[in-house]
Amino acid sequence: MKILICTDLEGVAGVVSFASQTGNDSKYYEAAKKLLTAEVNAAVEGALAAGANDIIVWDGHGCGAIEFESLHPEAKLIHGRPLIPITEMLKQLSDCDVTLMIGQHAMAGEKNGNLNHTQISTSIDYYKLNGEKIGEIAQWALATGAYNIPLLFLSGDTAACNEATALIPQIKTVAVKDGLGRNCAISLSAQKARDKIYDGVKAALTAHQQQAVKPLSWPGPFVLEKRFFHSDTVDTLAVFPHYKRIDAQTVQLTADNILEIIYS
Repeated sequence: MKILICTDLEGVAGVVSFASQTGNDSKYYEAAKKLLTAEVNAAVEGALAAGANDIIVWDGHGCGAIEFESLHPEAKLIHGRPLIPITEMLKQLSDCDVTLMIGQHAMAGEKNGNLNHTQISTSIDYYKLNGEKIGEIAQWALATGAYNIPLLFLSGDTAACNEATALIPQIKTVAVKDGLGRNCAISLSAQKARDKIYDGVKAALTAHQQQAVKPLSWPGPFVLEKRFFHSDTVDTLAVFPHYKRIDAQTVQLTADNILEIIYS
């Protein structure tokens, strides 16, 4: 069983601040990386206990957030910036059986989503796919789903877990913190969070082997709407022919194949 783990930083227990924890120049960034890597290692242990024999971790945080020397010895790491296009990366990993998400946050605008955002926290108001708001969870699940890889497990804050369950009712989730607002949360202890992730991943993979979770797939054609906080972002994008400007702050992309637009 080959596992692909997608990681992010904002959904980790103990990580609650953009300013002090999630940027590579943040005061506590190195400490936050340790917290993420330990949660990833717990997921790897859970996957191994469920029979996985090939585990690949993609460091999906913007500037990278895995502490390489502390990563579980049975895991391999995709890292480095700039990354190749995500859909091209997935094409090369299309032999993976399942995918998991560790350290995930809710989409932009979720009231109690700690560190909620969609892709770029400083510029993106929202994404809508065929009229429905989506975040990074749906992006990953739909992209991997297009390669027939189901999303089985997610850990993050409660809002992220709820978002994942709404997309994929069969998914198993572990909430490692409850957001009280965008910059405040109640976190589990680091060890409790890791224990729950281990148990959750093991249970998710075991259950999948008994009754398979289907990859996420939505019917096309697709219209992806991106709304930004400021019009100058759209000024820059509007010069490209595949972007259709809707108003001062909004553009649209259209395609029959989800992979053509989901990460464009």
